[in-house]
Amino acid sequence: MPWLQLGRDVGSSLMPRCPWATTEPAITYHDKEWGVPVHDDRLLFEFLILEGAQAGLSSITILKKRNAYRKAFDKFRPEKIARYTARDVERLLGNDGIVRNRLKITAAIHNAKAFLVVGKEFKTFDAYLWNFVGDKPIQNRWQKMTEVPARTAESDAMSRDLLRRGFKFVGSTICYALMQAVGMVNDHLVTCPRHAELGGVVRRKWRSHSVFTRHQK
Repeated sequence: MPWLQLGRDVGSSLMPRCPWATTEPAITYHDKEWGVPVHDDRLLFEFLILEGAQAGLSSITILKKRNAYRKAFDKFRPEKIARYTARDVERLLGNDGIVRNRLKITAAIHNAKAFLVVGKEFKTFDAYLWNFVGDKPIQNRWQKMTEVPARTAESDAMSRDLLRRGFKFVGSTICYALMQAVGMVNDHLVTCPRHAELGGVVRRKWRSHSVFTRHQK
């Protein structure tokens, strides 16, 4: 696809990808996942746990450990993780492929139990989570990374409610990172081809000059 081909040209003066995606696996994650609306409960749970695990660390650290997390946490099946015991906690603490933090590991187990409860109440966790943005992505129009917020009123509301329901490692900043990851907000810069691909409005100057939009005509 034109956007993917152009997006790989980091030095492009037309429409370069977001500046945080400069090396693998961040490039592939940016081009194929980040900001794409997610409605699958298992995948939503995966992002919830990974965003919590990232607290205090860089995103690239967790991206590099993602496959190890999937293997260690039974492919992020909440119904299985909810049954983890103290023996599983010790097993995970001995796994150097993941972040060996006891609080984060026990929070993942705790969150699996809370996740299942919410899923039963709202039929799906997806229905619960997307209600915080009115069931459709918020389309932002940031020009540069310094404009992108770390938290918003929506992430504040989500954090408060998740905490009330017993979730751990769900502060507002973590919730906003989750919203960005699962496409509840489109925070690709307007200069990034993914912004338009994910529903953002393309400005006239880009319509007349970008390779991306010319290929769409």
